[in-house]
Amino acid sequence: MSTHISQPALEQLFINARTHNAWQKREVSDSTLRELYDLMKMAPTSANCSPARLVFVRSDEAKAKLKPCLMEGNVEKTMSAPVCVIVGMDMQFYDQLPKLFPHADARSWFAGNDAAIQATAFRNSSLQGAYLIMAARALGLDCGPMSGFDAAAVEAAFFPEGNVKANFLINLGYGDATKVYPRSPRLAFDEACRID
Repeated sequence: MSTHISQPALEQLFINARTHNAWQKREVSDSTLRELYDLMKMAPTSANCSPARLVFVRSDEAKAKLKPCLMEGNVEKTMSAPVCVIVGMDMQFYDQLPKLFPHADARSWFAGNDAAIQATAFRNSSLQGAYLIMAARALGLDCGPMSGFDAAAVEAAFFPEGNVKANFLINLGYGDATKVYPRSPRLAFDEACRID
């Protein structure tokens, strides 16, 4: 049986973790990005569908392609981040289900059902993006997830084959803690939850 993780781990993952908009000039290595993905991929998705497709935008050339896709307020923090992760969603994820979910003919649940494809790809790639944030924090990285970009432009620049749609972006690296906004309030349990 699993046990309650330590208070320092909870603080690193949730309590003290913050959204970062400014970054230290520290690289994020290929091996760290691979370790990050290898952690993220182990978390659950519906029928193990795993629709997220990630682009780790790190090179100057890739950042130059991304820059015109960003809203003005997101340009500086993204260009200064060591990495910006494009969290995409493969709208043909179901073609991988014979491999990923061999227990049933799960591909037939989605093929030709556009509503189910859209809902499943969006929901589960969003989940996987959240898992990526938690895995990054577990590895000592900081994150700055965001919307505020032209999805069609990102898709044209990074997913020209057409089957992957952009969900959201995550700036990734080692944050500059001196430039973090004060923590915003959160809703109390009774404001957001009920036990039926």
